[in-house]
Amino acid sequence: MSLSFTREAHPNPTAAEARTALLQDPGFGKTFTDHMITIRYTEGQGWHDASIHARRPLTLDPAAAVLHYAQEIFEGLKAYALEDGSMALFRPDANARRFNASADRLAMPQLPEELFVESCKLLVDVDKDWFPPIEGGSLYLRPFMIASETFLGVKPSSEYLYMVIAASTGNYFKSGAPAVSLWVSQEFSRAAPGGTGAAKCGGNYAASLAAQREAIARGHDQVVFLDAAENRWIEELGGMNLFFVFNDGTMITPPLSGTILPGITRDSLLTLARDEGLTVREERYGIDQWQADAESGKLVETFACGTAAVVTAVGKVSAPDFSFTIGAGGPGQLTGRLKEKLVSIQRGAAADPHGWVVRL
Repeated sequence: MSLSFTREAHPNPTAAEARTALLQDPGFGKTFTDHMITIRYTEGQGWHDASIHARRPLTLDPAAAVLHYAQEIFEGLKAYALEDGSMALFRPDANARRFNASADRLAMPQLPEELFVESCKLLVDVDKDWFPPIEGGSLYLRPFMIASETFLGVKPSSEYLYMVIAASTGNYFKSGAPAVSLWVSQEFSRAAPGGTGAAKCGGNYAASLAAQREAIARGHDQVVFLDAAENRWIEELGGMNLFFVFNDGTMITPPLSGTILPGITRDSLLTLARDEGLTVREERYGIDQWQADAESGKLVETFACGTAAVVTAVGKVSAPDFSFTIGAGGPGQLTGRLKEKLVSIQRGAAADPHGWVVRL
């Protein structure tokens, strides 16, 4: 499917001097670019009215379906500046596929993959001057879709609004610490079998916030969730997947069982590790095993991964009745090596054998 995008002139773009000042310390998810993408969907008509225009507030009826029945999905991906000065996206096709898997789960229409990728490319092209010239800087893209039909009643909406916005970003974690500290949630669950855990929808993140608030209040960076059935098996953080590295060089990551998000960074790291000949098992790993293996020295590294933070070492894990340190409490050698390999591919500094980098 192909749609022509109309381009509306921005009535008041950010002045170059003001933009430069903002990009010195953009933070994460706070410094937004000038433009956005909008495409509408109407049942019986399909996708239509594709446009790129000035970033602006939305006008929604108070009875818009998204506000009452939470039909909403989103994605997150980054645009990088390559060593030759050009810009590129990393695996946008994988984001497009996951977006449509989320749409299926939330009874929403699929967006053609080529249209998803094209919308991201267009926004990066028009707002490339917003790329922050700082170490680790990127343009974070947020494609999302909401149910926009005006009605009160439990049924799938017949109208939807797809949008893409972008933010100039630096480091995800504010502390800048070499390793993060995790709090094990024993009261709250993120997802259950048959639920929406594998979809990237806002409700999953809303459900994680009480546990995340508890983690922050206790002095930790993030929360780790256990399975809903037995409250034993490690699943994921509020927004990242986990890997466990052992002293024999092998790794474990929790399997995609329908309750955790199939992370694109997770999949990339699995591929890179196997390219190196490492043994990586996708299998369940219990919180009791994690503690015992860390204390015995069998477990030497743990790291979290996701689009926003890329790869982040885990140094300490705590719960109401226990606390343990992983390795020396800082980044491990394998964590660092895999992160460097992934980032080098993303930024065009290393070969891209899997064709993940999409140059603009």
